[in-house]
Amino acid sequence: MIDRFIMDIRKYFAYARYSAWSDLKAEVASSYLNWLWWILDPLMFMLVYTFIAGVVFKSRVDYFPLFVFIGLTIWDFFSKNVQGSVKMMRLNVGIISKVYIPKYILLLQRVMVNAFKMMICWGLIVIMMIIYRVPVTFNILYLIPVLIEITLLSFGIGCLVMHFGVFVDDLYNVVQIVLRLMFYMSGIFYSIEDKVEDPLRTIMISVNPASMLINSARLCVLYSSAPYRKLMLIWGVVSVFVCWLGVHVVYKYENSYVKVM
Repeated sequence: MIDRFIMDIRKYFAYARYSAWSDLKAEVASSYLNWLWWILDPLMFMLVYTFIAGVVFKSRVDYFPLFVFIGLTIWDFFSKNVQGSVKMMRLNVGIISKVYIPKYILLLQRVMVNAFKMMICWGLIVIMMIIYRVPVTFNILYLIPVLIEITLLSFGIGCLVMHFGVFVDDLYNVVQIVLRLMFYMSGIFYSIEDKVEDPLRTIMISVNPASMLINSARLCVLYSSAPYRKLMLIWGVVSVFVCWLGVHVVYKYENSYVKVM
C-alpha cells in the first residue's frame, strides 16, 4: 500500500495543487476585498476573543492577542480539514463518478487550501511579534514539527471521517459537536496552565491533541520554551498510524463510494 500511495501522490499531486489554487481564486473572485478577506477574517476573530477574554474577563496572559491568534490559526486549520472532509465525497460525486482519482487526493487538495490560509496567518503573527517585541530563541524551530504533526493528524482523521461520511448521513452533526467540545477544551482564549488545575489540566493536554499542539506552538513561539516533546512524540506516532489507517480504508472501499451515493 505504501508504494501505491507514493506513486499516486507523485501522479496526482499536480492536480491537487492546481485544484487548490483554482479554489482559492474562485473563493474571492466575487468579493470586493478579494484576498484581503484571508487576512481580515482571522484578525476579526482574534479581536473578538481578545476583547471578551482580555477586557471582559481581564486575562493576564502575556502577549494575549498573539496568544489567541496562534490558537485560532492552528485550530481553524485542524477543524476546517476535519469538518470539510465529512461531505467531501458527496460534494465531488460528479468528479469521482466519471474519472478515477484516489479519493484522499480530494482531501489533500482541501488541506492545501487551508494550509495556504494558515501561512498567511503565520505571516501576520510574525509581524505582530515584531510589534510586541517578542523575544525569539532557537526553540521557535519546534514550530516546524508542530505544524507537520497537526497536518498529518488532520489528514488522517479527515480520511476516516470522509470514508464514514459516505455511509452515515448524520456524521456531520456528530463531528460538529465533537469539534465544538474540543474547541472549548483546547484553551483557545484562555490558558489551560493558569486556569485549570490537575488532574483535569493533564487530561486536557494529554488526551486532546489540538490542545497539546496549540500550547506547544505558544510555548516555542511566544515564551522561548520547549514544547511538550514526549506528548508530541506519542501523538506523532499516532498521527502517522491514523494516516496509514485512513488511506488504507479509502483504498479498500473507494470503489463502493459511488454506488452508495
